[in-house]
Amino acid sequence: MSSGRPAAVVILAAGQGTRMHSATPKVLHSLCGRTLLGHAIAAARGLRPEYVVVVVRHERDAVAAHALECDPDVIIADQDAIMGTGRAVWCGLQELPASLSGSVTVMAGDTPLLDTQTLSHLNERHDSNAVTVLTTNVSDPTGYGRILRDSTGSICGVVEHKDADPAQRAITEINTSTYSFDLEFLRSALENLSSSNAQGELYLTDVVEQAYSSGSGVGDYVVSDSWLVEGCNDLVQLAALRHEMNKRILDAWMRSGVSIVDPATTAVDVDVTLEPDSCILPGTQLHGHTDVRAQAVVGPGEFTDTVVGARAVACHVVARGGAIPAGTTLPPFTIFPVEQGTAGSTDALGGIPAGQHH
Repeated sequence: MSSGRPAAVVILAAGQGTRMHSATPKVLHSLCGRTLLGHAIAAARGLRPEYVVVVVRHERDAVAAHALECDPDVIIADQDAIMGTGRAVWCGLQELPASLSGSVTVMAGDTPLLDTQTLSHLNERHDSNAVTVLTTNVSDPTGYGRILRDSTGSICGVVEHKDADPAQRAITEINTSTYSFDLEFLRSALENLSSSNAQGELYLTDVVEQAYSSGSGVGDYVVSDSWLVEGCNDLVQLAALRHEMNKRILDAWMRSGVSIVDPATTAVDVDVTLEPDSCILPGTQLHGHTDVRAQAVVGPGEFTDTVVGARAVACHVVARGGAIPAGTTLPPFTIFPVEQGTAGSTDALGGIPAGQHH
């Protein structure tokens, strides 16, 4: 088993995402406090690789700037005019030192529930394989690449939906566009790709067949929780992913001792912190780095980058920044911090101006 720590991670974020029908690049759409790309970068960085590369093309400047905002240490790689995931990875590898060895994890920039733990398990199973593929089974595999296995059950290839025959399209095990590769093998295999396929592109999936045919070793990690690898291609999928991620965030907080009265009407971002015995009332949105302390009661309302002190009560409140002092009860319909000189100002409440957290 390998250590679970790759030498590098390559995140593919070059696609246009035409099905979003939006002027915003697909990977810059957000859910639960981060963009799709932001979630991918956070998961990748959690592996503690030496390098994280983000491959960009469509709306290049906006995507690159956001990637660097998420993590100033990421490396930006530009995909050239040659199309396909295989070419995108090739372009990403050009930004890494030629002497770099070990494994490289490749992942898509639009699978927001794919977390560090799952990526780590994939890398732990990689061992001495040329490639290890992350897969899952779904009830409707339409549009996904199908996993092909030989008579022994080993992965022998991946066929894209448009290239699959009827028997192959009946396969429910799908490729998740997430892999761990031996870096030396990958560099060599990418030079041998062909665009002789239905889309005229250089498929990264063809590297899997090369590894199998050469006897270099193809491993797998099959996840039963298909939400972890669900991609986002349109705004319907984005809403479904947001709902699922929010549900998981709320479940984790409730199991840690937080009272969330109505999860169906509560939204909590990934960087929010809640202490045990805090209470979140129905109709509440907690955004950014909001921190709700023990025995505080909040909601309905919207809280962004706000510290809510222990035992404070903030109902029917909109709060953007600052700290609501411990034990304070804000009047309903307060906008916090209150402007200086108005009734119930921050001075009167003992509050801290926006941006000056604990």
